[in-house]
Amino acid sequence: MKMQTLNDLMVDVARDMLDAEKQLAKALPKMAKAASHPELRQAFTKHLEETKVHVERMAQVLEALGHAARGKKCKAMEGLIEEGKEVLEMEAAPETRDAALIAAAQKVEHYEIAGYGTLSTWANTLGLPEVKKLLGDTLAEEKTTDGLLTELAESIVNVEAAAT
Repeated sequence: MKMQTLNDLMVDVARDMLDAEKQLAKALPKMAKAASHPELRQAFTKHLEETKVHVERMAQVLEALGHAARGKKCKAMEGLIEEGKEVLEMEAAPETRDAALIAAAQKVEHYEIAGYGTLSTWANTLGLPEVKKLLGDTLAEEKTTDGLLTELAESIVNVEAAAT
């Protein structure tokens, strides 16, 4: 795809994010299963449900931009999920694994926050308020998840991991 305009670039990045969300939807159940702390498991399960909505929203964004809801392989998410698989396979105390799971999940959240923040800014620049709203809703949810993971890490998981 040629990148002649900001709209072209936006479509390309939106396709990338659609694939990223689809990859994450496959990985989150494994992360939830590997989590030993019930609140962490619940956070992953809740974010899986949000991620399914994010996939739907990205399809709506692409359609609003006049394109099919077709993803483009997101190599960044592929790499982040590969790192997450290493956490799942590591030999560690459950508390330490939970801390590593949060670290892996926050890398993903920060990637998504960057992507949705950029797309939201472009939608605003291009005068696409309906697209900006869809992206803004997802961006807000990603930031909330990141905050929840930080809170779990600081108040429970890291403390337990440090005690092992």
